[in-house]
Amino acid sequence: MVDSPLGEYLRVRRASLRPEDVGLRSMSGRRVEGLRRDEVAQLAGISPEYYLRIEQGRGHQPSDQVLRSLARALKLDSNAIHYMSRLVGIESGSPRTVEERQHLVEASLGPMIDQWSATPAFLVDRNQTVVLVNELARAILPGEFEPGTNVVLKIFSRDWRASDLDWETTANRFLAALRFHADPFDPRLHDILGLLSMRDEDFRRIWAAHVASPLDSGALQLDVAGYGRVEFSLQSLRPAGDENHLLTVLHAEAGSAAADAVRSLRVAHASVDTRSGHGDRQATA
Repeated sequence: MVDSPLGEYLRVRRASLRPEDVGLRSMSGRRVEGLRRDEVAQLAGISPEYYLRIEQGRGHQPSDQVLRSLARALKLDSNAIHYMSRLVGIESGSPRTVEERQHLVEASLGPMIDQWSATPAFLVDRNQTVVLVNELARAILPGEFEPGTNVVLKIFSRDWRASDLDWETTANRFLAALRFHADPFDPRLHDILGLLSMRDEDFRRIWAAHVASPLDSGALQLDVAGYGRVEFSLQSLRPAGDENHLLTVLHAEAGSAAADAVRSLRVAHASVDTRSGHGDRQATA
């Protein structure tokens, strides 16, 4: 169990910086990797004793102003401030998950993404576990991609590694998103991390970097069976008013190999529906 996720995050971030990175002189004989606690406190304009309490998770939780000061001292961006603020809320016992809201989001988004006949899409929870997925995403993404599948576990599987033409970038981005969005005290998260820690050296290396950032946009290059190398533009969005889900869509640029693959798979899926009788039922409805 993590004692203070915020403290652990700050320790790794200060260890990644050298004094000269933040305008301080580096003296010989330093015994600390990266910045010392008192140096971070000086840069942030707070007392060394207060900063020590923050790292150790003791006492009063830091304000937004203090978090912004720490971010400036450690050269962190706005995403890091949001992440630290959420950790403060979790450590102070703020409500985490509202099950009723989850069901409402899933019920409203399910029919919508099913109707996206030209856009692969899937919905995940905080732990990157698939909640909803449409037929195109099932057909394009490597392996069995169904509700209940954990995306991070899938990315570290053999079939995904073989299909992803820029696997290292994908792994880094999804792990950063997992750290950014997940509840560090969630037992389900610990199950995922424990499993990957035991079996995958690449996971241990990437996770140890403590990078936390949202999964906003980027490219996903896949070797899709029968279509070769295709590149999608990946975009992730939060449903309005919901902090527990992330909707990811794959966009295929017009005229690209990805668009050709989507078109062919859409036609193939429609043919399967017709042969199975769905087309007849729709025609008589």
